[in-house]
Amino acid sequence: MSVFEAILLALIQGLTEFLPISSSAHLILPSQLFGWDDQGLAFDVAVHAGSLIAVVGYFRHEVKSLLQAWLASLGGQHSGESRLAWTVIVATIPAVIVGLCCSSLIEGYLRSIWVIATTTLLFAPLLWWSDRFCKGDRDEYSVGWHQSVILGLAQALALIPGTSRSGITITAGLMLGLTRQAAARYSFLMSIPVIMLATANRTMALASSSESADWGILLLGAFLAAVSAYLCIHYFLKLIDRIGMTPFVIYRALLGIGLFAFGWSQL
Repeated sequence: MSVFEAILLALIQGLTEFLPISSSAHLILPSQLFGWDDQGLAFDVAVHAGSLIAVVGYFRHEVKSLLQAWLASLGGQHSGESRLAWTVIVATIPAVIVGLCCSSLIEGYLRSIWVIATTTLLFAPLLWWSDRFCKGDRDEYSVGWHQSVILGLAQALALIPGTSRSGITITAGLMLGLTRQAAARYSFLMSIPVIMLATANRTMALASSSESADWGILLLGAFLAAVSAYLCIHYFLKLIDRIGMTPFVIYRALLGIGLFAFGWSQL
């Protein structure tokens, strides 16, 4: 992997991981357009670690508060923070189950440009509809057990490439009556255990493989992914109430059409 490839792929990962536009749809483009080889497991671990550092760093105060409240709840001291922490844990379970049971299916059959183009287009109008007609006035602390399961199932659905984890979970959050801010914040909090588990899983796979590592490239990728993801989260939350989801819906529609056009041109 060249330095240019590492920079581009790390920025793509960081900028698209937390926006409702699908990181997998974007990560397929460089290899398809430029004929690049797969970035490899080591680089995948590095940029996901960077994304994890970004989201934990941005929500460091909330993460500390939720962790302390969750530990206190084990001793019988319950609060709004402990309830939120438990619902995030519950929302993580569906994605873990689906990921363990269906990883071979997803990797083997669902990473084609046709699947990614279809899901990129399919979930765009659903995001627009939920943002236009469903947003409510509830915050993330109001999420209950049944709603956390629904949000968890949405997150599991995002394992299909092109769906967008943040896109489908924000859509579900809006449909459940959360504000834009609350839906986005809950989506980002949900991402922490999922990215953590995915990174750990890839790290174990890397440890058992014979893949060599260029530590300079890996550190560069992790750094750029972390910085770009942090800035992305910050400005997304800052602007979301003003711009809504329509710009991302339009972008997804154009991207999906572009992917279909590119796929047909290769037939």
